[in-house]
Amino acid sequence: METKQAINLIAISCQPYAEESFNQWLDEIHIPMLLKYAGMTKVTRYKILTKTTNYPTYLMISEFSDRRVLEEYENSPELAAARKEAKQTWQGGEFELVWRVQYEEIKAWVK
Repeated sequence: METKQAINLIAISCQPYAEESFNQWLDEIHIPMLLKYAGMTKVTRYKILTKTTNYPTYLMISEFSDRRVLEEYENSPELAAARKEAKQTWQGGEFELVWRVQYEEIKAWVK
C-alpha cells in the first residue's frame, strides 16, 4: 500500500511589538520541541510578502510521513509538551493561531 505525505498548516498573526521575540522563540524553542516527534519530517515557516489585514502574517507547514502519523501526533507527548511550554511563555495575547488545517497528499510532481 502506498503511503502519502500529510501536512499540518498553521496560520498565525502576531502583535508587531512581539514579532522579534516570537520568531526567535519559534525557531529556537517551539519548533525544535515539535521536531522531537519521530514522524514529523520537516517544518517550514513563511512570512507574507505584502502585509494585509485580510491574511495572517505567518504560515507554518509541518510535514509528516503519512496521515496515520499525523493523527497520532495530535495526542503525542511531544505536542502536549510544546503546547504547555507555549502557554507558560506566552500569556499576554502576543500572537493568535488564526487557523489550523491538515491535508493529505494526492499527487506530487518533482522537477
